[in-house]
Amino acid sequence: MDDAQGTGGPGRLVLLGAPLGNPADASARLREVLSRAQVVAAEDTRRLVRLARDLDLTVAGRIVSYFEGNEARRTADLVAAVADGAEVALITDAGMPSVSDPGYRLVRAVLDAGLPVAAVPGPSAVTTALALSGLPCDRFCFEGFLPRKAGERRGRLAELAAEPRTLVLFEAPHRLAAALADLAAAFGADRPAAVCRELTKTYEEVRRGPLDALAAWAGQGQVRGEVTVVVGGAPARACALSAPEIRAAVSAEQAGGLSRRDAVTAVAAATGLPRREVYAAAVAPQ
Repeated sequence: MDDAQGTGGPGRLVLLGAPLGNPADASARLREVLSRAQVVAAEDTRRLVRLARDLDLTVAGRIVSYFEGNEARRTADLVAAVADGAEVALITDAGMPSVSDPGYRLVRAVLDAGLPVAAVPGPSAVTTALALSGLPCDRFCFEGFLPRKAGERRGRLAELAAEPRTLVLFEAPHRLAAALADLAAAFGADRPAAVCRELTKTYEEVRRGPLDALAAWAGQGQVRGEVTVVVGGAPARACALSAPEIRAAVSAEQAGGLSRRDAVTAVAAATGLPRREVYAAAVAPQ
């Protein structure tokens, strides 16, 4: 099917996979759609203008902002534009819209209106970091951003500690050291991982090693730039533990000074058992 919009009917929404940092990664299709779309909705209009300048192209269509703060009220206008026959391009700061970026709300609204959605594939921080990590890539899961609050983050990591697939997640640079420390506590200090920073940019950096070493590195100073973290999956459980054995292990951790919550998390990480299973055994009547 030709990329060009048809005539006499509805338009379409086109999701543009933007370069992660190096504008040379922009595809010919992205250039073409940016040049011809009647409306371009951008997460950051200033970055769009800079990208267009780097690509030496002119965005002829109307440029509007579309970000977390205004997507709820702007979605209806963009759906109406598609219904009126416009080709609406959606581009975020980097990567594919909807993947931990604005886009899902608009995609869902356009589809619910019975209108077409297309995509121009592009670079992805998720798969780029995964490939660079040196960790198994055959099966993986993407967690997006971890919760900002420490307690909620630790709770989520406890739920993920027994996940056997390689885990990919995003993290803000100012929270990286704390997140890596929590990962080491929940998953085990020696779990292999990689921190990928500023992918495809001038100061690209990939740090590989066990979680405790990465946490120590991140704690030495403020890490800057976009960060993607890749963590190896949980090893297969060597054996199952009985409820009394689990309870004894939790009690031993508590005797060492941990709270029951942290003791349950530690035992779950050490055994590969789901945290809820360890907790249930720890609180069960004897």
